[in-house]
Amino acid sequence: MSKKDDEILEELRRIRALLEPKPPPPPPKGFKAEFINFVSKYKILGLAVAFVIGLYVGALVQALVADFIMPVIEIAVPGTEWETITLGPFRVGHFAGALITFLIVMLVVFLLIKLTARIGIE
Repeated sequence: MSKKDDEILEELRRIRALLEPKPPPPPPKGFKAEFINFVSKYKILGLAVAFVIGLYVGALVQALVADFIMPVIEIAVPGTEWETITLGPFRVGHFAGALITFLIVMLVVFLLIKLTARIGIE
């Protein structure tokens, strides 16, 4: 083998060593360390904050639909409340309110995801 071949072989060995997976870190010892590892690994606090904010955004959107959007529908159908609109045994008015609420929540979530992707947050 030539000197050049030896250099290439040595470089390939270094590359192989860099590509080998590193051993996983040892599991934490003790309940407290295990709990802190769990919270940080699965980002539980961020999930809890997102859940609480989601609850209140949902309540806000429900209030928007019930207090601002559906009264406009009541103007179009005078003399009846939107929640009591029925078609046979079906509560169409209540379903319409829930459907509009759902669509607005989905629009808000879509816009938030689009905004965060634009500014580089995943």
